[in-house]
Amino acid sequence: MTASHLLEKAYIESQEEVAPVWERIDALVMANQERVLDSFIAERVALHHMSGSTGYGYGDAGRDTLDRLYARVFGAERGLVRTHWASGTHALKTALFALLRPGDDVLCVTGPSYDTLQPVTGKDGLGDFGITYRETDCLLKYEEGHIGMDAVEADLFEKLRSNTKVIYIQRSRGYTARKSISMASLREFMRLVKSKCRGLWTLVDNCYCEFAGPLEPPMLGVSLTVGSLIKNPGGGLAPTGAYAVGEAEPVARVAESLYAPGLGAEAGSCQWGYRDLYQGLFFAPKVVGECLKGITFAASFLGRLGFEVDPGPFDERSDIVQAITLGSPEKLKRFAQAIQASSPVDSFAVPEPWDMPGYDRQIIMAAGTFVQGSSIELSCDGPFTEPYTAYLQGGLTKEHVMLAVRRAALRVLTT
Repeated sequence: MTASHLLEKAYIESQEEVAPVWERIDALVMANQERVLDSFIAERVALHHMSGSTGYGYGDAGRDTLDRLYARVFGAERGLVRTHWASGTHALKTALFALLRPGDDVLCVTGPSYDTLQPVTGKDGLGDFGITYRETDCLLKYEEGHIGMDAVEADLFEKLRSNTKVIYIQRSRGYTARKSISMASLREFMRLVKSKCRGLWTLVDNCYCEFAGPLEPPMLGVSLTVGSLIKNPGGGLAPTGAYAVGEAEPVARVAESLYAPGLGAEAGSCQWGYRDLYQGLFFAPKVVGECLKGITFAASFLGRLGFEVDPGPFDERSDIVQAITLGSPEKLKRFAQAIQASSPVDSFAVPEPWDMPGYDRQIIMAAGTFVQGSSIELSCDGPFTEPYTAYLQGGLTKEHVMLAVRRAALRVLTT
């Protein structure tokens, strides 16, 4: 059987295989869409909220309503949504410096943090201010079924110090082979923290995870949840920015850290308005559903062709990231280049590994997106190191993901 015939057979069989999974995703989209719709109605969103403001931005009704809308959608006391954040990493840095003071300690319970956050938590970041950052993987081991909650508790209490102020949780996998943190695991962990660790703040990096399930971290009692608008909650329309939602005090601290003490959330203008942020949030449940359908198909299709995929097509998903281990630099490069060639923007560009800002290793990145770096749109990237794994993420429509993955597989298998 030729490669093209093999691909056609796998393409048809995979669509049949994932049909029941797609039905479950449709039910998830409906539940999340209803919550978002009811939140818009409850906050009385009006056309004038789409307009922007200038200068200090005092009395900006569109901004303030958007803050309340995000809080309601995520089940939080308070929200802060701003285009002044350049990225999710920028927002996380603001949150860490808002919650911590010299002499404080922060403990990450999900192992090594994402590459771009390491300079923030290292000696040139928190370390310069006398703040210690430490890591353990107890919640990750629980997620993977290696240990029980009793072992999580033992590890946590062994690691906690008298000056520990923040427990940090990164839900998505980053450039690692680990699982993303599910809401089921986070629920059990928060029960432990709230009963045994009162007085500590919990900070969740929610990037890539919004609307991948029916619940969000603030609904489980997480103190502060942070994410990027050019990922899931922006729905493919938000041009930049990030959000912070959670309890009133930590969100207020983040606002003062972003702007200035005494100004808080009362400042910050956006002259071009908020239409893309409102409409993007409204679209987000459906767009995330399309992402999940696309990468579920990719897992089935590429798995049938002999690629190592994680998660598998029937595995529970907590984010919009699909790992495909290709095993060689040549295959990784061909796969990424084929995804770029299947993009609506800059399809003619040819990705090569490069020293991307924020990383200590070369990264290859295919991202022919309407918004630069938008991970809710279809992109493919990964470190140019062994085992040469591509991280496929996003997709505004499942059809785009299916077409791009099919072409990428053909290029890898026939070149």
